[in-house]
Amino acid sequence: MKGHRLSAFSSSTCTRRGWAMLVTSVTSLPGPTTVEMSAGLLIAVRKDYFRVIKYKELLFYDCGDRVAQLLHVELVAPFPECRGNDVRQEILIVNTHLLFPHNSSLCIVRLHQVYKILQSVESYQKENNLNSLPIILCGDWNGSKRGHVYKFLRSQGFVSSYDTAHQYTDADAHKWVSHRNHRGNICGVDFIWLLNPNSYRKLLKTSWIETVFGIFKCLLREASLTENGAFAILNADNAGDCITYLGFCKALKQFKLTGHSHGLSAEETKDLWVQVDIDGDGVVNFEEFKQQIWNPPWSEQRTEEKSKFQDGKGCQKQTIGFSVKNAVLFPPEVEKGRWPENYSLSDHARLTVVFSPIKMPCSQLIS
Repeated sequence: MKGHRLSAFSSSTCTRRGWAMLVTSVTSLPGPTTVEMSAGLLIAVRKDYFRVIKYKELLFYDCGDRVAQLLHVELVAPFPECRGNDVRQEILIVNTHLLFPHNSSLCIVRLHQVYKILQSVESYQKENNLNSLPIILCGDWNGSKRGHVYKFLRSQGFVSSYDTAHQYTDADAHKWVSHRNHRGNICGVDFIWLLNPNSYRKLLKTSWIETVFGIFKCLLREASLTENGAFAILNADNAGDCITYLGFCKALKQFKLTGHSHGLSAEETKDLWVQVDIDGDGVVNFEEFKQQIWNPPWSEQRTEEKSKFQDGKGCQKQTIGFSVKNAVLFPPEVEKGRWPENYSLSDHARLTVVFSPIKMPCSQLIS
């Protein structure tokens, strides 16, 4: 169904069912592997529950022609738990559909897409002085709990609502599935992420750099390289025992992180180099390589432990937050890690999450 027909059909259907407002975003652009590529997103909002303050579309302009929606809403009727003039009752909601990882080179594209989403959210918060709002991200992330996008969002303090409701850890990647893809594989890719205002957060750029290095390390290991072998690849152009910036750039290109239109930019590559060149002497020795690429300190930190930290300094205002009351996947078989053969409604399971509002203090960003 074409975009304008989908919008008209959805609007009339939702209106009849009591949904007073509908927001749609549909793009139809030339794709890299098809003549035309369409990507549609829809958010329906109950006007008797929420007032829409702002809506904007986020266009990635990458090889996947994907989009995202950013919605800023305010509660119409304050929850009893959160009444009071000093309590903000606004929420930021993002809906998206990330690119499918057809090959390893597209991992960086999907990470870029999430990075752009979080940059847009961060910019919107700064422009409107909204640092203390809960943020909900939802959609088809086309990546499982084992992937780098998942780790990136966890490092930013987001929690998977379904896993929280069922008390699953980051390691429980096999407990549930939500999608049977075009290759016939079943996997859990549909998430409703929650970030409460009092959650631990790293600086966005720090999380981004750490995640890119995580991808780089995985690519090195997939090439069956040992620690010494990986270091040798990076300093291949240097007769000494250090990695130069040129050698670093050549290695990134060799493993397809750069050298194509949707790879890392020159500025991003320079940011990586600044991170890995700890003492700033223009070269990276073996110890710096181990510390920043092969065995970085952040890879040993458990995200579950980090999410317990809070920083109440400097902000005494109260704001609304959410606890996850319940989360359900349908059909029920997917909650056991199985895809029912007789299910034909969609190739995705339906994820429903119930949030319970709570009052909480604001917190500062932690670097």
